[in-house]
Amino acid sequence: MIIAVASGKGGTGKTTIAVSLALVLLDVQLLDCDVEEPNSHIFIKPVITDKESVPILVPRVDEKKCTFCGRCSKVCAYNAIAVLGTHTLVFPELCHGCGACSYFCPEGAIEEVPRDIGTVEAGIGCNLRFAHGILNIGEAMSPPLIRAVKRHADTEPVTIIDAPPGTSCPVIASIKGSDFCILVTEPTPFGLNDFILSVEVLRKIQIPFGAVINRCDIGNDETVSYCNKEDIPVLMEIPFRREIAMAYSQGTPIVEALPEYRGRFIDLYNSVLRLQSVK
Repeated sequence: MIIAVASGKGGTGKTTIAVSLALVLLDVQLLDCDVEEPNSHIFIKPVITDKESVPILVPRVDEKKCTFCGRCSKVCAYNAIAVLGTHTLVFPELCHGCGACSYFCPEGAIEEVPRDIGTVEAGIGCNLRFAHGILNIGEAMSPPLIRAVKRHADTEPVTIIDAPPGTSCPVIASIKGSDFCILVTEPTPFGLNDFILSVEVLRKIQIPFGAVINRCDIGNDETVSYCNKEDIPVLMEIPFRREIAMAYSQGTPIVEALPEYRGRFIDLYNSVLRLQSVK
């Protein structure tokens, strides 16, 4: 079973939930797919045993063969290649590695060459099998690296995915193929706005989900009202507590700093099991 933990906005406590849920389960795997800013490792302190660079294929133009017809730039949906007079310019940071330019080049003047975009590290921490991706500084293309992290996933018995925040391509790449998604939000106007966007995405791609409301005793009750109106199960509510914030700042998971929360996270997992079986 693959459980993704996502949020419409950053700072809602997504990693807090993902790590704590993983720590209360047996024989579980934790994948940090927030490759632009991975931080699950801060809490479980893994021993890294495997490390690999992740490339994507980008075009390289042989201008001796190129007739500068512009076919490559016309088929590129990402504006990663352009023909200016007698020069063909390649912008590798924009390239998605789809291969359309080389496939449609009538002169065979384009070959695809690998370019590293980041690194995947894997190991063991707190008895968890762990992997995360680290995107190279300045890179804009995170989905290929996210997919490389997910290749480490086992479906038995449980894999927890810490997804990046938002609703854009990296999020879709992270949660795609999950059996269930836990949406972490906070009861504020910004939190609700981005939560609604996440709900729309999950309904579009048809992944069952439920909500965890962090810092539930601040803000307003509009998030709970929205969940009730939209028949979204609220799986867990976590109050705003100084002890939780202090533990987080020290790299200590909730379930270690406050052992009474272990039972609550086990209940969270059991709720996910019930909802996933219904779907």
